[in-house]
Amino acid sequence: MSPLWTSEEVAQALSPVAMSGPFEATGVSFDSRAVGRGDIFFALPGESTDGHAFVVDALSRGAAVAVVSRDVPGVPGNVIRVADTMAALVELGRAGRARSSARIASVTGSVGKTSTKDALRLVLSDQAATSASTASFNNHVGVPISLARLPREARYGVFEIGMNHPGEIEPLARQVEAHVGIVTNVEAAHIGHMGSEEAIADEKACLFAGMREAAVAVLNRDNRHYERLLRQARSFGVARCVGFGRHEAAEARLIECRLQDSGSDIVALIHGRRIEYRLGAAGEHWVLNSIAALAAAEALGADVGRAAVSLAEVKALPGRGARRRLRFGVGTIELLDESYNANPASVRAMLAVLARTEPAPGGRRLLVLGDMRELGEQADAYHAGLAQAVAGSGAAQVFLCGPHMKALWHELAATQKGLHRPDSGALAGEVVAAVGPGDVLAIKGSLGSNMKLIVDAVLAASGGEARY
Repeated sequence: MSPLWTSEEVAQALSPVAMSGPFEATGVSFDSRAVGRGDIFFALPGESTDGHAFVVDALSRGAAVAVVSRDVPGVPGNVIRVADTMAALVELGRAGRARSSARIASVTGSVGKTSTKDALRLVLSDQAATSASTASFNNHVGVPISLARLPREARYGVFEIGMNHPGEIEPLARQVEAHVGIVTNVEAAHIGHMGSEEAIADEKACLFAGMREAAVAVLNRDNRHYERLLRQARSFGVARCVGFGRHEAAEARLIECRLQDSGSDIVALIHGRRIEYRLGAAGEHWVLNSIAALAAAEALGADVGRAAVSLAEVKALPGRGARRRLRFGVGTIELLDESYNANPASVRAMLAVLARTEPAPGGRRLLVLGDMRELGEQADAYHAGLAQAVAGSGAAQVFLCGPHMKALWHELAATQKGLHRPDSGALAGEVVAAVGPGDVLAIKGSLGSNMKLIVDAVLAASGGEARY
């Protein structure tokens, strides 16, 4: 396989101020802790750290070259000097996109963008060489890094684009230049920064800026902002719009699904073709994500029937719905880990999964929720508004942390109240103490609520993974 980048290609892309010897690179990184042998390391400035402080470390770990904007003493290898390392990363990403003949999809949405991206990556990878954003590399750094990592041999590419402030999506979309753009939905995520759901919809629709000729938009036909998204897509020159969901007018339509705690059996119509398939991840939200992925696969020119078969292998990731059976005491517990992020829509989706997950004999459903961030002046109302869904989840005890979750605490039935604490650190030990054999434990909250701390405490207290 050819190198990802040669020194000649990098020089042409970056127009460096100075450059040392020749090299061949196999990867691109900005985190010295994750540098692989043969990587191009970009020394990016940050809010609390400067990547230039880690150049020597990155080169010592085997980086092929470091991209810097100033002199670094004691450098043990190749360096490229540029005026601005962040601007240089964007330029390398643009060069990666320009040389690629891959069919490209971009994904955004208030909920489900990472899950949909991962499902689409999986089904495309089963058919041809596919490159996709790692984890949630969806911001001003993650998108150009992902483009710079796009192999020249790739037939497909899938890129996630996120935002939490106005004006963030369009410049990233113009870098990606997708053939197919997916908006999973529009909900109240980040509404504290955006002001209204309508403003969120308009920002999400900027995904369609800069798309290639004959572009296709894949839109949630069930979402109340569908028509607004449709108008915006057309204003950006999108050639074709495909709706997905339950709506009778959806071109990618959910006909039937049997939801189980280990996955779902689904019947869908994709442009009139009846497709039956098994989905390996649990929850109705995953069902709709899978139909969006099939609609996008069709628009990219992939084999939809084969893609549907591949969806049986979809699994939720740690922090995003992963299920783990753990040895605990004299028995086992089941951990539903949704600790990575939260907004009102995604919490309700998780609560629906919890309601369908049966504890072992003698066990209970236990629920742990942390604050949902960036909801603005109505944050308390959004938290209190979860009370009915929490009641319907079948949770025997509810553990809450964070100042906004206090509003939900006041709305809970007395029989469901476990504990409320100011933060996850104060709650972790008490959750561990409450868990017993047979229980199902669901944990969710925004990243800033640090619910992973509670997940880690449960894992540390367990006896390790148990066989299903």
